[in-house]
Amino acid sequence: MLEVIEQEASSCGADVNVVEVSKLTIRPCVACMTCRSTKKCVLPDDDAQRVLQKIEACDAIVIGAPCYWGNIPGTLKLLFDRIVYGMMGENSMAVPVALHKGKKAVIVTSSSTMWPFNIIMNQTRGVVRALKEILGWSGFKIVATVHKGGTFRHPEFTDADRKKCLKAARKLKIK
Repeated sequence: MLEVIEQEASSCGADVNVVEVSKLTIRPCVACMTCRSTKKCVLPDDDAQRVLQKIEACDAIVIGAPCYWGNIPGTLKLLFDRIVYGMMGENSMAVPVALHKGKKAVIVTSSSTMWPFNIIMNQTRGVVRALKEILGWSGFKIVATVHKGGTFRHPEFTDADRKKCLKAARKLKIK
C-alpha cells in the first residue's frame, strides 16, 4: 500500500523520502524532559534526530503501521517519544503548540484481523487513533486513512486496495 502511495506521489513530482522505522537505531527516551526547554534531546544523536529533520523539512507525511495489539508498533512509538520536542512545543503556560501546522498526513494501517472486525474490535482503528493523536497535536491535517483488514487469510493487494491508496495519495495534493 505504501509503495502505491510512494509511486503516485513521485509521479506527481514530489520528492519522496522513505524511512523504514524497523531498520532505525533509536535509544529509548529517558523522560528527563530537558528537550522541552532546550529543543534538543540530551541523548547522543541517533536515527531519531535524522527522521525529525526529514519531518521538519516535509510538506506532507504518510505513515504506515501494522496493528500490534490494537496500537502502533513499539518502534514507531519510541521514535515519536524521542522527537516530541520537534513535533510540538509549549507556550509559557505549558499549553501545547503545534509545530507542523499546514502540513498534511495520510495514515495507512493493516491488521491480520478480518474486516470489519479489524475496525469494530479497535485493531486498525487503534493504530489510526494513536497516530491521529500524535499528528494532531503536532499540527498535521489528516487528509486520509487507509485500513486493510484480514491480511492473515487474504494478504493479496486488490484493485480496491490500490484505488484507496491512489485516492489517499491524491488528497495530499503534492506539487
